[in-house]
Amino acid sequence: VQLVESGGGLVQAGGSLRLSCVASGRTFSSSAMGWFRQAPGKEREFVAAIRSGGRTYYADSVKGRFTISRDNAKNTVYLQMSSLKPEDTAVYYCAADPFSGVRSNHYNYWGQGTQVTVSS
Repeated sequence: VQLVESGGGLVQAGGSLRLSCVASGRTFSSSAMGWFRQAPGKEREFVAAIRSGGRTYYADSVKGRFTISRDNAKNTVYLQMSSLKPEDTAVYYCAADPFSGVRSNHYNYWGQGTQVTVSS
């Protein structure tokens, strides 16, 4: 099983980026998927999650700016990020199949991460 993120990069404050995470090796259509991030010197934190039925969850810090979505036919989850701020700078990780709450770090599968850098 492999999760591969893409779409990270350097963007100015106020800009937008769309992250993608493609899963291979098994289907996750019946599992929740999530996005987490880790900034230098900080712990990994929850960003957003989406259940198989489409219910979504967001960290307060990104609510109204980020949108998580999924395409089960493509085994892919997306994170549309808008109105980006310098404090959004981090490595963003995709995760699948939680064994605890979707906001926790307790996921069975993780990607390698993609860097997002927001300049001021």
